[in-house]
Amino acid sequence: MPQRSSHFYRTRDVVEILGISRRQLQYWAQTDLVTPSDKTPGGHRRYCFADLVALKATKRLIDAGISVQRVRKSIQALRKTLPDIERPLSELVLVATGDVVLAFREGAAFEAISGQEWVFEVAEFEREVSDWRGTGLAQPIRRPRKVESRTGRLRGTG
Repeated sequence: MPQRSSHFYRTRDVVEILGISRRQLQYWAQTDLVTPSDKTPGGHRRYCFADLVALKATKRLIDAGISVQRVRKSIQALRKTLPDIERPLSELVLVATGDVVLAFREGAAFEAISGQEWVFEVAEFEREVSDWRGTGLAQPIRRPRKVESRTGRLRGTG
């Protein structure tokens, strides 16, 4: 059985595997959204497994409501932000939330276009809060008392 990196898939194979149209695949290649790794001397596109992963990620993002333009912009931003990543769609975990693309790398999640971090470590944040409390800037908070109103219902007071 051939290794993943040496086996190439024809356009018709990719269309069948991913359930996308031939035209869609051609458009993505022509617009540099996801380009094939190889071409035959006759100009036929050949896709490796990493290309299939990138195409599947693209399809899932689009199916989740992310526009092709936003996917493209996300890829460009990720290449600029993470120069050691050549193929963001196949090398990173990408997640669509609303119209935002989140990229996960080394335990961090960040918005692909802006680079804004979306996940933080709770333990680290707890240390920050603890340090802040130790500075004397923290003011004790009075808990509201529960008092019974004339109607017999409980209500909070400050």
